[in-house]
Amino acid sequence: MTKETEKNGVTRVRGSGTQSVYTVLRREILAMTLTPGSPLDEVRLSDRFGMSRTPIREALLRLSGEGLVTTLPNRNTIVAPIDFAALPTYFDALTLMYRVTTRGAALHATSEAMGDIRRRQEEFAAAVVARDAFAMIEANREFHVAIAELAGNPYYTALFTRLLDEGRRILRLYYRTFDDRLPRQYVDEHEEMIAAIEARDPERADQLAIRHAAQIVKQIQDYVARDLGHPIDLSAS
Repeated sequence: MTKETEKNGVTRVRGSGTQSVYTVLRREILAMTLTPGSPLDEVRLSDRFGMSRTPIREALLRLSGEGLVTTLPNRNTIVAPIDFAALPTYFDALTLMYRVTTRGAALHATSEAMGDIRRRQEEFAAAVVARDAFAMIEANREFHVAIAELAGNPYYTALFTRLLDEGRRILRLYYRTFDDRLPRQYVDEHEEMIAAIEARDPERADQLAIRHAAQIVKQIQDYVARDLGHPIDLSAS
């Protein structure tokens, strides 16, 4: 393995510093500890993590690739703002992907293929009980990606994965509206989707996907109007 010596004299395996910085910053951005628009100064981050600017820069590039940080024209890097004005079109696309992937999974379901989906659901349910918002976000993503993979269209899977990744902070706001005490009904919604897929009932799966998307849209819409003070119509067209 290639090794490098950081400025504090500690020898690290190359890439391990980047991964640790990326993991910490990503969690803080998703948890909104680092709020949208917060500056991410390489020198200060280098001091904070006790390493050179190279792994800091590499970690920021990875986060940029996920849409979580933005480099401004003056070359300063900040936590990416959330564009609330773009949410209506985002939710249009998200709702469509919920529908086509859940419906497609119902058309291709086999008992063997359901194992990964059920494992992801168990992880999500455990995170809800633990009130672990970060784990809920990750498990929810993996649950829906597993459904998309079962549906069998790699283009849909790629687009849905991108939308889920871009929406992680929106989902964080969504869970915050419940003070991270997500009602059991949202775990049950996943269970209903699983049941419809196992029953190979695409119409039922489609209706559940519509309902699932609609309640997320409404909750976020209420949050934006109440807590951010500017009502916006997020309804999918």
